[in-house]
Amino acid sequence: MYTRKEVAKTIDHAVLKPFATDADIIAGCKMCAERGVGCFCIRPTDVALAVKELQGSDTVVSAVIGFPHGSNKPEVKAMEAKIAIEEGAKELDMVMNIGKFMSGDYDFVQKDIESVVAIAKPKNIIVKVILETCYLDDEQVAKACKICEAADADFVKTSTGFGDGPATPEVIDIMIKTVGETMGVKASGGVRSYETAVGYLKQGCTRLGVASTEAVLDGAPE
Repeated sequence: MYTRKEVAKTIDHAVLKPFATDADIIAGCKMCAERGVGCFCIRPTDVALAVKELQGSDTVVSAVIGFPHGSNKPEVKAMEAKIAIEEGAKELDMVMNIGKFMSGDYDFVQKDIESVVAIAKPKNIIVKVILETCYLDDEQVAKACKICEAADADFVKTSTGFGDGPATPEVIDIMIKTVGETMGVKASGGVRSYETAVGYLKQGCTRLGVASTEAVLDGAPE
């Protein structure tokens, strides 16, 4: 059984809505620090503020890259990554180029991921690749995982939270069976209860993308 503290450590708390203000970011930092949340996942323009606010805490900052559609040019994603790292981000959650993947241009997709990994790896920055699994069939999910593995990314992640569907246990099962030995797997989207969170951890996920973190943690059995 997982303790509330253990679950908190696996959470990447997300504040990514377009209308989130500086005050929302500061409030998110405070909550993460107080509750022992592992990572705070935010938009690129919020990194410097969050790093400042989280100084002295155990929560690290992750910046989203190419968010939310993944269709920025590889050079732009690499530049976004570089700036986020310079401003203190310790992790990056990048969106795979979904359109190129669905067009079958797997070489482009791999090189796109590699452009970010090349910036991050020398600095020991973790790269998580968002597949937006709601648009993919089972075979495509497995294929996308293998591309991320070949590109030397650290994690595969289900969803942005802005697509047409959340993580599902079925999709997580495919991801873990495909790359669970070599990569981390992050369930994101629709993780709104403690039971759901623990369910994904039991399946083998080591990270959870959560927006309603307080509700999830408050749902832990006493």
